[in-house]
Amino acid sequence: MQLHIFHGTETGTAEILSQDIQAELGATHTCIVKSLDEVGPSDLSTENLNVIVCSTYGSGDLPYSATAFYEGLQRDKPDLSGVEFAIFGLGDSTFHDTFAQGSEKLMGALIDCGAKMQGERATFDSSSSGLPEDICFPWLSAVLGIKPNQAAPALSNSAASKLRGFLS
Repeated sequence: MQLHIFHGTETGTAEILSQDIQAELGATHTCIVKSLDEVGPSDLSTENLNVIVCSTYGSGDLPYSATAFYEGLQRDKPDLSGVEFAIFGLGDSTFHDTFAQGSEKLMGALIDCGAKMQGERATFDSSSSGLPEDICFPWLSAVLGIKPNQAAPALSNSAASKLRGFLS
């Protein structure tokens, strides 16, 4: 299976996480990683899952690298009825009123254009003691339907263990 991984980032965290997803799942999936500022809505795959990793910037805003993509969705309202996506948001809960709203806005715009979301939107709180991978890897494995015994070759021992706990 091929995954198209797109990131919207201001400080680089979403880009690093996207590259980590590629490294983690690359043994079993072909992963293409791009910034949202390198693509438009018409570049979303209709044949493969689009995984979007997006941070939040300022007062619940999208990061600069995702702004043009989002504005294109809002302005052009393209028909994305053949597009499937999963979305992971990054935010800081100390800003509780706007926590992870960047990914939430992007999710809403994609759905408004007819794209179908796979799984639930997952988020990582940068105020927590963990790493984004601690939540993202098990979440994405569940979205992809990877069972714990299938995940072991593609996931690190730590991630596979977390996935087993997540799925049980």
